[in-house]
Amino acid sequence: MITDPISDMLTRIRNASMVKKHKVDIPLSKVKFAISKILESQGYVEGVEVIEVGKRQYIRATLKYDQNKAPAISSIQRISKPGRRIYVKSNELPVVKAGYGFAIVSTPNGLMTNLEAKKRRLGGELICEIF
Repeated sequence: MITDPISDMLTRIRNASMVKKHKVDIPLSKVKFAISKILESQGYVEGVEVIEVGKRQYIRATLKYDQNKAPAISSIQRISKPGRRIYVKSNELPVVKAGYGFAIVSTPNGLMTNLEAKKRRLGGELICEIF
């Protein structure tokens, strides 16, 4: 039994990019699919699709690499964990790597990047940071 499925997802992506895999499969949930779509919209993942293997559904994320085969995601880390939740106000949202990265925030209006949450003046739970 996995106690933190979001950490499991981030670890799967981190491990797959370290060994230069082209695709990674992640068990499907609404939150993980939303995180995957944010990664796709920010240009860190080439594509995201839902596949079925037997009776189970998975998210298949196609990882992105540059011309030198370096992964687009150099660091992906979980901030708020089940044992220690981290909540921030809209004026306390972090700037990741001087604007070269982004954070994913769970707000009352759904999951979004820290930049979008700052524009909308929304705070929430700080899920993870990517750069």
